[in-house]
Amino acid sequence: MPKFGYSIYGLDPALTARASGRDLRISPKAACEICNAIKDMKLYEAKKFLEEVIDLRRPIPFRRYHGKQAHKRGLRGWHSGRYPVKAARAIMKILDNVETNAEQKGLDVDNLRIIHAAAHRGPVMKRYIPRAFGRATPKFRSLTHVEIVVKEEAAE
Repeated sequence: MPKFGYSIYGLDPALTARASGRDLRISPKAACEICNAIKDMKLYEAKKFLEEVIDLRRPIPFRRYHGKQAHKRGLRGWHSGRYPVKAARAIMKILDNVETNAEQKGLDVDNLRIIHAAAHRGPVMKRYIPRAFGRATPKFRSLTHVEIVVKEEAAE
């Protein structure tokens, strides 16, 4: 069994819950932008936001990886964006996992806020497609690690 850690530490385990997805077959760039978009959101807001992204109703603002990105309507203060549906579905599963982990700890699910959401590049799967005349074309696929930590806030 591989041992991995989280990039955030020093948290109170009585108030926080965490979940991660390792070696996901999603784009690291799209996952990074989604994590930046949902950070500091309430858990139910983030799930609703990702459902709208999956339904192609609300774009994710691409702030760092925005080269040759088309402008999208509905982005406040930012113009370029995309609808990374595959990555949104994968991160939605991680949000479901962190919600289940919080329920198991006895935390109030309605008052959970995402305090940490990060995507890291994982290993690269290297494959080659044989071509004519003894050549080969590389078919590389980079994997992604995503980690999400939520914290229970005081009831409003």
